[in-house]
Amino acid sequence: MSNDIRIKKGLDIKLIGEAEKTAEQAIVSNYCTIRPEDFHGIIPKLIAKEGTTVKAGETLFFDKSNEAVKFPSPVSGKVIEVVRGPKRRIDAIKIEADKAQTYQDNGNFNLDSATADTVKAHLLASGCWPFVKQRPYDVIANPDKAPKSIFVSAYASAPLAADLDFILKGKEAELQAAITALSKLTEGKVHVSVGKNSNSPLANLSGATIHKVSGPHPSGNVGTQINKIDPINKGEVVWTVNAQDLVIIGELLLTGKFNAERVVALVGSSVEKPRYFVTKIGSEVATMIYDKGISKDANARIISGNVLSGKQVKPDGSLDYYSNVISIIPEGDDYELFGWNKPVFNKVSTSRALTFSWLTPKKKYDLNTNTNGEHRAFVTTGTYEEVFPLDIYPMQILKACMYQDLDEMEALGMYEVAPEDFALTEFVCVSKQPHQKIIRAGLDLMLKEIG
Repeated sequence: MSNDIRIKKGLDIKLIGEAEKTAEQAIVSNYCTIRPEDFHGIIPKLIAKEGTTVKAGETLFFDKSNEAVKFPSPVSGKVIEVVRGPKRRIDAIKIEADKAQTYQDNGNFNLDSATADTVKAHLLASGCWPFVKQRPYDVIANPDKAPKSIFVSAYASAPLAADLDFILKGKEAELQAAITALSKLTEGKVHVSVGKNSNSPLANLSGATIHKVSGPHPSGNVGTQINKIDPINKGEVVWTVNAQDLVIIGELLLTGKFNAERVVALVGSSVEKPRYFVTKIGSEVATMIYDKGISKDANARIISGNVLSGKQVKPDGSLDYYSNVISIIPEGDDYELFGWNKPVFNKVSTSRALTFSWLTPKKKYDLNTNTNGEHRAFVTTGTYEEVFPLDIYPMQILKACMYQDLDEMEALGMYEVAPEDFALTEFVCVSKQPHQKIIRAGLDLMLKEIG
């Protein structure tokens, strides 16, 4: 069964620096770093203390609020440092990787005879559960609640996003195993979205309802697809899994091995040769960015993730748990004199006042991190609605989050959204308000008060 979804509202930001479709093995990282902050809302309880030797797939820590949710090591090696913050908060766990990797054996798993309970128990015990996230709240899924449906987006529409058709090619067996397992976890459907004209390996899998998506960003966001296919009401739960994480889940089910391999796109106008690297979750970004990437004295910002919703990392930082893109763009620390009062040809804008990007819709831009303005009170312009395809009032829900009106947040559709759904409204915001931060704070408040 196939269904077409056509998104009309949105904005494609075409940037210079798209990755060439060639993949090579990254320099093997000597260290792997896992940061609990990547798993929003969890309270880590450490198992592997400093000096502990671990295998790939062996548990590093678990969630205090739900001890069944475990977080494994992507590599085998020795825990050499546990970085702590205020009140002894665990900020990072650094592992010195072995030259020859060894893996924890999670045993054979029979998918044919599996039930929802056995699949869930196996994913929890093996450390694959953190790949399953939920709406509402955009946090790791609560295994005690059954989802009405499960969503996978295999269509990436964000600026310079990794091409999932290219990344997933040849992984059909692993993808099918993962989809089969997920279909046992819900009485509803597993919805898989692919590009309308793509050759996605996910397009011909059994056990899933396939949707063909077209339109500008954020058509590839799973939140947009949930809103158009199976909206969330109060009391309902929907689970989501990233397309590339299906490969890790599928390989675990087929082989018993937790292989935290990532195919990562190195992209951006500051990159000399944008291309794909095969690496591991938590690897040092330096193993990729300096190999025909950027010079060590370049004035550029390194982002783990896409330019709209990723997070800044230092050159000696690490790839975060869920990202398959490293974006590098010029640092916007210079300012134009009277830049607000002259025609602009080299920037993207939804407004036609003094900007002319609408005249060249296919042009690619070399944008930097400059926000071209400063924080100010909300200005009602109607621009949010032009790029926001969800059936939700963006301005009103942002304000409800700011003055913490739970009833209003609930009535306006807060159960459906995640911070990334507001990345474009933040990009076009003339008031320079931090929309994603506001939504995240609102979701955290609802999780705490309503649960």
